[in-house]
Amino acid sequence: MRILFLGDIVGRPGRAVVREQVRRVREQAGIDLVFANGENASGGFGLSARNASELFGAGIDGMTGGNHTWKFRNLWNLLDTDERLLRPHNYPVGAPGSGVRVFRREGRAPVAVINLQGRTFMPPVDCPFAAAEAALAELDDVVIRIVDFHAEASGEKQALAWFLDGRVSAVLGTHTHTQTNDAVVLPGGTAYITDLGMCGPMGSCIGMRPEIIIDRYRTGLPGVLEVAPGKGVLHGAVFDIDDTTGTAVSIVPFRQE
Repeated sequence: MRILFLGDIVGRPGRAVVREQVRRVREQAGIDLVFANGENASGGFGLSARNASELFGAGIDGMTGGNHTWKFRNLWNLLDTDERLLRPHNYPVGAPGSGVRVFRREGRAPVAVINLQGRTFMPPVDCPFAAAEAALAELDDVVIRIVDFHAEASGEKQALAWFLDGRVSAVLGTHTHTQTNDAVVLPGGTAYITDLGMCGPMGSCIGMRPEIIIDRYRTGLPGVLEVAPGKGVLHGAVFDIDDTTGTAVSIVPFRQE
């Protein structure tokens, strides 16, 4: 099975490049399933119900979330009712939605997606390692298991990948919006990359207007962030998985302008 997982979709430019490119990429590269992190798709922070529908219509099969998942209240009901949407599994019990979803395509093996959030330099949440263990206990009959680890610290992402090596097909980092050059299949057969990057404006600082970010660093003042205008770029990774064992065969960083 060949899967494309896209990094954080950022604002209107990110949604536009997804609409323009995903279906074509899917066909040309023989992609079976496309996933993306959607937590920044609406104005750079959060995901509205309307924009979720737009992205699913553009060819995304499932979307994960992160620390901005809760911004739009109109998404909360969808998290409970639309099984294509995920939020981090390590939020406390009672939060809307689920961080574990199984995607089934006729004639192919089922694919489980697990969404987790880190704790280093991030809002307080439950332990992602314990949440991963709990999620895997629910998935005995699904061999293809993909983890989106929405986290700031590269060391925390690497630690989770090694912790899960051989038990999941892939651990893919999101949140930092900067694609890393460390895609690898670990010894146990788990594909890994520290960060998938973003689907967002090319001329930006992590998707935002550079001048605002510069001013925040120079002055220490909390300027209001704005998504940068301009042409978008797709970042992510394409990986091939053995349908029978769930073992990753390869992972390649993906970049499409």
